[in-house]
Amino acid sequence: MGMEKTISAGAGLQLNRFCRQYLQLQLHLDYPDEEYLADGDFQAALHARLFQEDAIQHPPPQRYQLRVLKELTKRIQSSITDWEEQGLSDDLMNHLSTLLVSPLPSETTTAQQKSYVTYTVSSLPSVTNKIAPTISLLEAKNVIATAGTTGLRTWEAALHLGDFLCSSPELIRGKVILDLGAGTGYLSIFCAKHLGASYVLATDGSSDVVESLTTNIYLNDLQESHSIAALQLRWGQVLPTDESSQTFSGRKIDVVLGADLTYYESGIPALLATFGDLFDLFPDVVIIIAATVRNEKTFGTFVDACGRAGFAIKISEFGMRPKGAQMGPFYSDDVEIDLCFVQKA
Repeated sequence: MGMEKTISAGAGLQLNRFCRQYLQLQLHLDYPDEEYLADGDFQAALHARLFQEDAIQHPPPQRYQLRVLKELTKRIQSSITDWEEQGLSDDLMNHLSTLLVSPLPSETTTAQQKSYVTYTVSSLPSVTNKIAPTISLLEAKNVIATAGTTGLRTWEAALHLGDFLCSSPELIRGKVILDLGAGTGYLSIFCAKHLGASYVLATDGSSDVVESLTTNIYLNDLQESHSIAALQLRWGQVLPTDESSQTFSGRKIDVVLGADLTYYESGIPALLATFGDLFDLFPDVVIIIAATVRNEKTFGTFVDACGRAGFAIKISEFGMRPKGAQMGPFYSDDVEIDLCFVQKA
């Protein structure tokens, strides 16, 4: 961190943005401006943050590292106007050379493998040493759906709902949270690790996803916190609320979260049946669903079905942060994401 003290505030901003995008395995990175890339101290800071041995606890795949570092060194070389006064960092070149001679899996294999993805939560106050809070997940970032589930990667709706919760942390602090269709566990871990939830139950209909959830809970050092648990729960089935179950154990659920639950129209009736069970058991429960409006018809089907089931939907006015203004997490602002509060009509 010491090296970064010698770079300007503007350089530091671009350094942070680039490093955070890199850790989130973004396909299109905002490479820093040439004036910064040509600076030796800036290159040293890049190496210290991203490529130095043990700099990152959960590093990206080597093939991703190689692709980024090749482009980065190419841009640095292009930015240099005086080779007598400026140069390309030996540390960066040495790391590039190591990657070039390392045996790497094919691109096809890499695309199918799970990778470490680290999300920066820039809307929350920084922790020690001015380091922003993070969430690290092992996920199949390039796989849209496998074995009938879309829960092996984190979707934009979860990231946007997380941003909203940052703006209203009182919704979560000290509360019991149920996460439906938790997927990689981003929201569940976010609530347990950074927002002070008293207890979070992360649920998903897929046993494979629940197994992955357990891994991600461990990655974020929450395995012994007793504030979060993972459970297989299929919508429409009876909720395990009896005293003998280790899930709720008599706890009253305060808030239900869900992101991208309306992806398939066929799942909406079962989802609404679960909403009905939750309102019956916990009349004051708050249900917040983040819905990516990829298809107006599918979203309309959800809204209409809610009306027929006796639920009212109130859409929050909380807007999406433009992509150019995001400092983490990063997600597309091309498709509308609605935050829906589901209430008894």
